[in-house]
Amino acid sequence: MDWNKAADNAQTLMQAHEALSRLMPRPDAPQQTWLAYYRRSAAVYTRVAEIDRGHFHETMFWATREREKAEAMEQSALA
Repeated sequence: MDWNKAADNAQTLMQAHEALSRLMPRPDAPQQTWLAYYRRSAAVYTRVAEIDRGHFHETMFWATREREKAEAMEQSALA
């Protein structure tokens, strides 16, 4: 997956949203691609939460949401 500088350098919640929406896999992408996307998105949001303190709680919501999606995907793969 091509994670560009915009995602890695995002400093605000809005920048993270914009970068991650551009990097989102196509709907029919393999499960592993989506799993990697959710994990990386969670990491981006977690990092941005420490920088964009005015949006800390909202950014942590997004980090948790993406992490939970990855965990649910992992659990369904084990079932």
